[in-house]
Amino acid sequence: MSMAYLWVKWLHILSSTLLFGTGLGIAFFFWLAHRRGDARVIAETARTVVIADACFTAPAVVVQFFSGLWLAHALGLPFELFWLKTALLLFFVIGACWLPVLWLQLRARDLARVAARDGTPLPPAYHRTMRWWFWLGWPAFLSVLAIFWLMVLKPV
Repeated sequence: MSMAYLWVKWLHILSSTLLFGTGLGIAFFFWLAHRRGDARVIAETARTVVIADACFTAPAVVVQFFSGLWLAHALGLPFELFWLKTALLLFFVIGACWLPVLWLQLRARDLARVAARDGTPLPPAYHRTMRWWFWLGWPAFLSVLAIFWLMVLKPV
């Protein structure tokens, strides 16, 4: 194995760990803040969540995609392989869920900021936003788990 291959493989594993851990951590802390129902706590947590997504999750997504493509190419793997094709499909499912989640986090943050500033209850729009955020998180989370399974077992 070439040193380049091993470095890219290491980056791929590291970025998958970062992606999964950061995603799960963000979801956990944002959900806990939401459950408290305090607009000030929600606004501050959402501010941090948005920063974490920009600093950690987004770069990890980019590294995952390009390092995965590079590794498949380096190994001469055809994209018609079931596990590889399915992993790529699930990667795009995750993106299709995650991109709206980014907007929903910004929306929840802004709605919570206004409620905190004005001393008013969180509006119905906030609760709708969080319902969407919650339900979009599940297919993304389960897809990440499925990709890990595919990468380890590589079923035919």
